Amino acid sequence: MSTLTTTPAAARTDTPTAASGTSLGVTQLRVVRSEWTKFRSLRSTMVTLAVAVVLTVGMGALFTRVTASEWSNYSAADKAGFDPIGLSLGGFMFSQLALGVLAVLLVTGEYSTGMIRASLTAVPRRLPVLWAKLAVFAGVVFAIALAASAVTFTIGQALLQSTGRSVGLDAAGALRSVLGAALYVTVAGMVAMGLGTVLRNTAAAITTFVGVFFLLPPLTSLLPSAWSSHIAPYLPSNAGGALWGMGSSSAGGGDGMLSPWTGFALLCLYAVAVIAAGAWRLRRADA
Repeated sequence: MSTLTTTPAAARTDTPTAASGTSLGVTQLRVVRSEWTKFRSLRSTMVTLAVAVVLTVGMGALFTRVTASEWSNYSAADKAGFDPIGLSLGGFMFSQLALGVLAVLLVTGEYSTGMIRASLTAVPRRLPVLWAKLAVFAGVVFAIALAASAVTFTIGQALLQSTGRSVGLDAAGALRSVLGAALYVTVAGMVAMGLGTVLRNTAAAITTFVGVFFLLPPLTSLLPSAWSSHIAPYLPSNAGGALWGMGSSSAGGGDGMLSPWTGFALLCLYAVAVIAAGAWRLRRADA
């Protein structure tokens, strides 16, 4: 009789545990490990990361090498406004596209293959899957981008020595820019991942990312200056670009750029808004 009395009690204890997901072992850490396994097992992921590094270092070296060779032809005004830090990090303007595409594919690739259904079946609460994807992407991309930023800065300044305008990491804004470039492409990629979660279509998400980060800034510069000066600084690419020095000159921001950390904070707000929209759709809509 004691056995019959004890068994139902154990059953009653186990039932809510299973319902809460504890007995199934679904924790945020385990979901992160699962997403990390997916991330590193895809050949396209490693290829895209390699392309991003090559673009960052290669284009930065190209910009600084060409500038050094043409330095004697520069006007006094050009030399006065020369930014050796931003120039050496200019490759990030290209590598952010590769990283944005990677971020989109990490989400939309599962929707296109139907694998997302298995992921959400294993994690019924759904949102831990998105948080894990974001954590894995941000951690890997920031580490690689920071290393690439330090390398391209070092190479660029070495190539600029003949101009007499090369600087070290102890120069004003140098360390912030090297760190900021890595932060910028990481958060921009998180925006792309949010777009992928919202749109669930590779072509649509990449097109939107390219439009916002690459096409909208130069189009804004075509507006009357009274308008563009009030719009351009608040665009995602210009706001984030203020942190590492290329936003105003390369994307049409002009002299009215936001301060570095204010601009980066605005970029983070854009990322939060897009990711929140993606999280809402992930919870509310079927895969």
